Amino acid sequence: MIAISISSRAISRFAKSQKPLACSLPSPLSTIPFQQRHFIMTASTEFKQAPHKLLVIPGPIEVSDEVLYANAHPSMSHVSPDFIPIFGDCIRMTREVLFTTKGQPFLISGSGTLGWDQVAANLVEAGENALVLHSGYFADSFADCLQTYGANVKQLIAPIGGTVPLEDIEKELKAKKYKVVTFTHVDTSTGVLSNAKGIAETVRRVSPDTLVISDSVCSVASEEIRFDDWDLDVVLTASQKGLGTPPGLSILVASPRAINVYQTRKTPVTSYYASWNKWLPIMKAYESGSAAYFATPPVNLIYAFHASLTAITKGEKSIEERFALHREASRRVKEATKKLGLKGVALKEGEGANGMTAVYFPDGIGAADLLPRLAKKDVVVAGGLHKDIKDKYFRIGHMGVTVVDTQRGDIDKIITSVEEALAEAKASKQ
Repeated sequence: MIAISISSRAISRFAKSQKPLACSLPSPLSTIPFQQRHFIMTASTEFKQAPHKLLVIPGPIEVSDEVLYANAHPSMSHVSPDFIPIFGDCIRMTREVLFTTKGQPFLISGSGTLGWDQVAANLVEAGENALVLHSGYFADSFADCLQTYGANVKQLIAPIGGTVPLEDIEKELKAKKYKVVTFTHVDTSTGVLSNAKGIAETVRRVSPDTLVISDSVCSVASEEIRFDDWDLDVVLTASQKGLGTPPGLSILVASPRAINVYQTRKTPVTSYYASWNKWLPIMKAYESGSAAYFATPPVNLIYAFHASLTAITKGEKSIEERFALHREASRRVKEATKKLGLKGVALKEGEGANGMTAVYFPDGIGAADLLPRLAKKDVVVAGGLHKDIKDKYFRIGHMGVTVVDTQRGDIDKIITSVEEALAEAKASKQ
């Protein structure tokens, strides 16, 4: 049982809300000053988060009651004997999600963007070449990060809604030696899914020593990623998308090849906070069952991440079944929007992400016509992000609990709401 101390002001607001959490009071209550009373939350199965609009942007996403409850864990020391195995389990379960036994996870307080800094600071030295495969907004950002740390960056740019052909990658690797090749597995700005396995196979065949870096912020746990089998070197992600945890945790897995490159670099690591010199001993310590300190980890967020990882790796549905549910949800949303006359941003049917859908507005309709109407139906989607088409399209996220817990009916609600809101928007123009 978890004891939570609540102020009198919070108790007053709580009582007026008429949406009580499941809780019991210590007895005799009358002997305890009101300001010092402790409410005892009995079990996570009795906790229900407050009613709210359905969040179906491409991240952050909806989180389960169990995850949100875990995030409310009482404040605890990051070196507590109770916390150490929780952190260690998170490291081990992260490997399970990515089908790796060899990869080294790094779980660090920060956004997914911190993964770029880790790659640039630890794996690329000033003056070395980096090839960035551009399938949307986030390739520009990754390229900017690499350049900030002194890399010579070249981008292979796909048309909007497309991916870089494998033959173009092969041609470029034959023309020049690159330290890293980076790609965005799912670019959130376009909803395009790159061929991670094919990219890795191409790099290994043409330039075996080049590191293969996957920006998988919007793909981990919603798209299949087989880290060892595909011979990837880095998968970087974040907590708030397919992993179904509140924002704030940067998650990265590095291959033994990548770790060796970091350990044998000729110049010092070029970041303080993102340095694996600092973080690798921390990860090793917690996984081995002891604590170590460099910077305080987000303890409560780790508890939430642990709850989500447990559901993903040890829940009633296997990881493969979860992938299948994401594919099915994606098919339903994409077919429904197509029937409504909405054109997908992805140029090829097989290159649309399974965790999100990006579609163009119909002629005469814009974000101001559709998105507020969806919000009134308690459905929150995202507007455009890609600078060249920003005002021409919108994005729907369908990943995590929204997809896996079919009893919620989230996909049905998305489809019905988009259909109704679009009809209302068109009617308003007549």
